[in-house]
Amino acid sequence: MHFTTAEITAWVGSVLWPFLRIGAMLMAAPLFGAGMVTVRIRLAFAFLLALIVAPLIPLPPAVEPLSLAGLVISVQQILIGLTIGFVLQMVFSAMTQAGETIALSMGLGFASMMDPQQGVQVPVVSSYFVIMSTLIFLALNGHVALIELTLMSFHSMPVAVDGIVRADLWALVSWGSTMFVYGLLVALPAVASMLLVNLSMGVVTRAAPQLNIFAVGFPMMILLGFVLLLLTLPVLVPQFTELLADGFTLIGQTTGR
Repeated sequence: MHFTTAEITAWVGSVLWPFLRIGAMLMAAPLFGAGMVTVRIRLAFAFLLALIVAPLIPLPPAVEPLSLAGLVISVQQILIGLTIGFVLQMVFSAMTQAGETIALSMGLGFASMMDPQQGVQVPVVSSYFVIMSTLIFLALNGHVALIELTLMSFHSMPVAVDGIVRADLWALVSWGSTMFVYGLLVALPAVASMLLVNLSMGVVTRAAPQLNIFAVGFPMMILLGFVLLLLTLPVLVPQFTELLADGFTLIGQTTGR
């Protein structure tokens, strides 16, 4: 059997460039890119998906992978994958921001733990929101939708020299304000309620100066904070679902779907 250089180049490119896009997405996306998932597992999963999707996508250009054009194509595939994963990472960051705001208002800003998603120290309330968001994400089959949207992006944005442009990056940056808006909306009921509690404590302090407000107020604020988290839990599902839908819409617009 004899193989030409063009045939070998086409075979390598048909697997290499999908592998780069899918691998970059898995590295940046939440759940798949968590610290508990080793790099070896992510690379093996990306290579498996690349082998599956290679016969189903449009043929990539016959470009030498080690040439300048091949390098540009590789960078574009990595950029597309990082963009898809980063949008979902921003969705979960909104929940982290909401948890930090609530933790500061209820006096638990000092209680922090390691976030498995981002690998940094965050308040305990933020970890609670991240865990709940992850469970909702899995219940909605968000991981399946993310993989499907990434695989469908090879049809709407085929492997080529051109891909993500400046307008797409600017839309991604502009969507950052949406992340903060939803984080504020999630935290607003609890923060507003804790503000009323603080005002009540101020009134009590003025009415009875001899009362040790530090011994009474802090435990009460923490207790009421947990009660408010329990009461506002049903609101988290529609808000996170709406934010997740906006994130998938942005991914579809960025990838041309």
